[in-house]
Amino acid sequence: MLEEIAIENLGVIRGARVPLSEGLTVITGETGAGKTMVLTGLNLLMGGKADPQSVRPGADRAAVEGRIRVSGHPTAAARVDEAGGELEDDGTVVVLRTIADGRSRAHLGGRAVPQGVLAEIADDLVTVHGQAEQLRLRTSAKQRDALDDFAGPVHQRVLAEYRTAWAERAGLLAEIAESEAKAAERAREVELLRIGLEEIERVDPQPGEDAELAALIERLSNAEALRVAAGEAHQAMAGEDDSGAQQNAIALVEAARRALEGGAQSDPALGELATRFAEVGYLINDLATDVAAYLDDLQADPGGLETAHARMADLNGLTRSYGETIDDVLQWASDAGLRLLDLDDGGDRLDSMKRRVAELDAELDRLAGDLTETRTAGAAELADAVTTELHGLAMGGAHLEVTVAPADALGPYGADQVTMLLVPHPGAPPRPLGKGASGGELSRVMLALEVALATSPHKQEAGSAAAALRRTFVFDEVDAGVGGRAAVEVGRRLARLGRTTQVIVVTHLAQVAAFGDAHLVVTKSADGAPGGDGDGDGMITVTGVREVTDENRVVELARMLSGQEDSATARQHALELLESSVVGR
Repeated sequence: MLEEIAIENLGVIRGARVPLSEGLTVITGETGAGKTMVLTGLNLLMGGKADPQSVRPGADRAAVEGRIRVSGHPTAAARVDEAGGELEDDGTVVVLRTIADGRSRAHLGGRAVPQGVLAEIADDLVTVHGQAEQLRLRTSAKQRDALDDFAGPVHQRVLAEYRTAWAERAGLLAEIAESEAKAAERAREVELLRIGLEEIERVDPQPGEDAELAALIERLSNAEALRVAAGEAHQAMAGEDDSGAQQNAIALVEAARRALEGGAQSDPALGELATRFAEVGYLINDLATDVAAYLDDLQADPGGLETAHARMADLNGLTRSYGETIDDVLQWASDAGLRLLDLDDGGDRLDSMKRRVAELDAELDRLAGDLTETRTAGAAELADAVTTELHGLAMGGAHLEVTVAPADALGPYGADQVTMLLVPHPGAPPRPLGKGASGGELSRVMLALEVALATSPHKQEAGSAAAALRRTFVFDEVDAGVGGRAAVEVGRRLARLGRTTQVIVVTHLAQVAAFGDAHLVVTKSADGAPGGDGDGDGMITVTGVREVTDENRVVELARMLSGQEDSATARQHALELLESSVVGR
């Protein structure tokens, strides 16, 4: 709900504060007074495009500030929060649009935002019906939306189920398409993984085998040099020279031990040294035994060396393709096996998704049939309700037809194409809205439609829930081309709509204005202040907005009726209009 609009330097309006209340608020004023600027300001608050030329001549900037109540509208409140705006304690949010230096800026709850954010919030809160906005009713999608809103909670529950199923199906189809587009790439990956695993399985490498094999090749390749080195070492430790004398390490250590033991009786220290020489002797004997064993095992093995080189060649083939070492190759094989399982599971996932799409297709067919049934019933009710309203709006010979026809294929909202056709008078062929009606007639059709939607039995059943989520409706030129009794009926229906919603209407008919719960008058005057930026005589037009009540309201209605504020007859007629509007609500 809109609670207030403040306008500064917009068009002819220097400064105006427009209070707005629940129910029906009517805005009147002389032609050219600036009623259009009030709607322009409202349009800016709703995220409309700003025109730099709308800045009041001589002013640096124009500004429009509005206070909007979003409590009770969770979607709008959530969007304010997402945009970083702050709600006031009373559940309202302040919206500001400025135009300066050819640029427009928007602020929501104290935070700068793109103007599109304002449009998103307004879409949940405000509906504007003017000559331009009514073009939206000409589209089948908007007509379907209107019917869906009218058709009631059972229909909307089915529609919600359908929309959920449709969204799931759309997501699955996108995933399936992506998966199938990558099928060839996936098949190539599977083939390469399998080739690699088969090659590794054929070679059957063991952990650390490449290091062990390298050591074996090194040993076999240098067998003779190793034999010489080991032989010389053994000779030094336990060998005999050419004369048969034992001048080796074992004999020398043993001789030293015996010599020390001979003097141990005289000095125990020599005994300790003799013991240590004995230990050295045991160690040298062990070393000599091990070297001898090494010499026995060390033999030239050309066949073994060839086999080792061949095996190493196989292992090198693996390390060139799958890792620097055999351990890396084995890790690649483990990862490749897991990847193959994922890819195989991907095929299962694809099959599962296709089965789910088939299930959703069946579910959507069923739900679409239910939607067609509830839409068809709702279409008949809506056509009757709007036609009844039209008869009271001086379109007695007109009636609305709402058709529900099969669409070419299932869509996001079912399998129906909704069309609203207006028969303007008996014998005339049904024509699409906008083609068979003038601007004024189309305005009345829109009013009849909104009244039918707001007063539908389904909305009455919803009770307080519907009231909590009520919108703001703005009508411009809804009374174009009507007068007399028809104008009274327009006012009466606007008042009826105002019982459950906030309605703001710009009107030039006293018969309509008399039904307002609040009456605002846009007035203009000449400002001749020195240094004025108007024409040559310094006079510029200044517009203000004031609320009229009691006698002042009678004066304004009289002016609208006769063009004169002091006409006794017009005043009497104005009083009669006010009295009859109270009775006729």
